[in-house]
Amino acid sequence: MNINKRILILIIAAAFVGGILGSLISSRPVEANLFENFYDQYLKQFIQPKASQEQPSVSKQQPTTNNQQLYAPTVDYEQAVIKAVEQASPAVVSVVISKYVPVIEQCPYNPFSDLPPEFQQFFGEGFEFYQPCQKGSKLQEVGGGSGFIISSDGLIVTNKHVVADEKASYTVLTNDGKKYEAKVLARDPNRDFAVLKISANNLPEIRLGDSDTVKLGQTAIAIGNALGEFRNTVSVGVISGLSRSVTASGAGLTEKFEGLIQTDAAINQGNSGGPLLNLKGEVIGINVAMVSGAQNIGFAIPINQVKKAIESVRKTGRIITPYLGVRYTMITEELAKKEKLPVKEGALVRGGQDGPGVVPNSPADKAGLQAEDIIIELNGEKVTQDNYLGKLIQKYNVGDTITLKILRHGKEMELKATLEERPKSL
Repeated sequence: MNINKRILILIIAAAFVGGILGSLISSRPVEANLFENFYDQYLKQFIQPKASQEQPSVSKQQPTTNNQQLYAPTVDYEQAVIKAVEQASPAVVSVVISKYVPVIEQCPYNPFSDLPPEFQQFFGEGFEFYQPCQKGSKLQEVGGGSGFIISSDGLIVTNKHVVADEKASYTVLTNDGKKYEAKVLARDPNRDFAVLKISANNLPEIRLGDSDTVKLGQTAIAIGNALGEFRNTVSVGVISGLSRSVTASGAGLTEKFEGLIQTDAAINQGNSGGPLLNLKGEVIGINVAMVSGAQNIGFAIPINQVKKAIESVRKTGRIITPYLGVRYTMITEELAKKEKLPVKEGALVRGGQDGPGVVPNSPADKAGLQAEDIIIELNGEKVTQDNYLGKLIQKYNVGDTITLKILRHGKEMELKATLEERPKSL
């Protein structure tokens, strides 16, 4: 509507209002609202200031701005995950397990060859029989796992169980598609951890973080060769547990892991040996196991557990670990209550199917440790679920003398033991 039409309407409205204004003012108080209602409904829209007409458009933009601000943290989080993956992925590798397997064919044979000639003539040559027979062997992929490069000259970390078969050969496939023959330098006797070596230089290497600073609820990123097929698959979750103890079994072997990181980031078959990352793209753990039949429950070895072993391999080419020679069970409140133990924390020296609590001729045996003793301190540090005995021992070197505070039949006493290198037979 143009300006002339607006003025004409205003004049007509003013004349009409002027004619009835007197009667409206003298009427009942309720009728006095008629002019106000008329103004609001018919006149206000034409005489609103221009600035006020623009005001609604300004207020309409505000929710959009607020929505963008609310989403910004999510975008920042996604970018952090993407950056961490991009930073670490070049150093993540696939480990391919290959073995020579027999080539089986169907070979003809004569089941009557042992019979006299006259009987063989009776059956004639029309009978054909076949049986499976081996025609040589061929190298074939039989499994796979994951790993990550920790030095530019080709040192690679993976799980011990991935490279456990000494008769197999191992090939490393890097992120850029190159293949390298790999040599197993060392297998850790205490943990599911091994180090490989490939002949290469200027390789991308991954940064190792500090697993002691990991907190419940923080983001965890797992990268690995999922299911042995999908190389460098990424899954994201959170840290859902710390200092977990897990007994894993496979291939006829049973092994107990302590101090593990639990995560709901998917760790599938084939992810073993791959890195568990924080948002900085640093390795905080080595993916090691999943709970069979359960979803979103995976475990990783804290990277700090193996840093010392990595340095040992760098310097000597093998893993040298201190050895006390005890088998034990960590005491919990439930165990203390069940067995009426005098303490709720500590390491109860106790054997099992794999051997006695105190290994004969071990440092523990030489120090006088006995089965059913409770180790409550090592060099003044309390033995707890988080500070379990194996973790405390790994702080020391072969040849170091440690002081064990123990409880024996409720009586406190101290023993001194000199740590030795773990025997190869164990």
